[in-house]
Amino acid sequence: MAAPVKSSPKDAVDESASTVQTLTIGKAINLGLRAAMEADDKVIILGEDVGKLGGVFRITDGLQKDFGEQRVLDTPLAESGIIGTAVGLAVRGFRPVCEIQFEGFIFPGFDQISSQLAKLHYRSQGKIKVPVVVRVPFGGGIGAVEHHSESPESLFAHIAGLKVVSCSNPADAYWMIQQAIASDDPVLFFEPKRLYHNGQLKSEVDTANPAGPLFASRVVRQGTDATLVAYGPSVKVCLDAATAAQEEGRSLEVIDLRTISPLDLGPVIESVRRTGRLIAVTEAPSESSISSEIAARVQQECFYSLEAPVLRVTGFDTPYPPSKLEDHYLPDLDRVLHAVDRSLGW
Repeated sequence: MAAPVKSSPKDAVDESASTVQTLTIGKAINLGLRAAMEADDKVIILGEDVGKLGGVFRITDGLQKDFGEQRVLDTPLAESGIIGTAVGLAVRGFRPVCEIQFEGFIFPGFDQISSQLAKLHYRSQGKIKVPVVVRVPFGGGIGAVEHHSESPESLFAHIAGLKVVSCSNPADAYWMIQQAIASDDPVLFFEPKRLYHNGQLKSEVDTANPAGPLFASRVVRQGTDATLVAYGPSVKVCLDAATAAQEEGRSLEVIDLRTISPLDLGPVIESVRRTGRLIAVTEAPSESSISSEIAARVQQECFYSLEAPVLRVTGFDTPYPPSKLEDHYLPDLDRVLHAVDRSLGW
């Protein structure tokens, strides 16, 4: 009988050295913030309850304990003061990350964002950089009311000088927050709050290999019959719709925009030239929105490829409703599939 083969240290698997972790979106952002703070001591987090409490959604949990109160600062309930302080810190060489507890609370800071944060680089002829990230939990689906469930991203995408992005999965959440912090431009980082701790979206994240560039959209499911385009929480809705449509023999391509400003419509235009149909899906109201811009630019670029008008599935042009009505307000699988039926039946 042959002697047993002894394993050498080289053959052993060092599990602690693995760079792949299974994460939720919320945990991925937490670890992304941690990685950015470890890499650069100029990264500072500030906001309401971000320190001792770890944020209302616990996204900054543990960071103040590990990095101290000088780098994770609990602020007064004053969004204008939070943004204004971040602008001053950025001018002094720091890379501040502001947390706005809910998207509806951002408007007291709107003047600082539009008048200072977006314009200082241009006003100084490029001499001043303002690398500020404003984290904005947004969207509905948590049983809350107005000021806690809205989608105001179109307002900020319209302001020249700002970059606006939104993640939809753990890998993007982990890498995009770090890329936003590393950017020398001010970035509004819209986070789908109802997906923070969704176990169904838990997936493997390779913390050693970036998921892709920050300002680029991506095809997340290939298809041939129609194109669905979305960002943030609406990406999951589109993927679920594509799965349901497949059972009926329909092949839907799904594109995650990821970047709202600047819009990267290259993959969308390429897809529509193949499928001939486009449905844009967002929670934001349809009037003067990102979905409006997508529809306008796609018909401009793909006029002779379109087999049907560009359709939109969005929130309604009303204030966000009471929680008992939000299932009717939010785009869901049925509304998306109905739009697909209308497009294919044209």
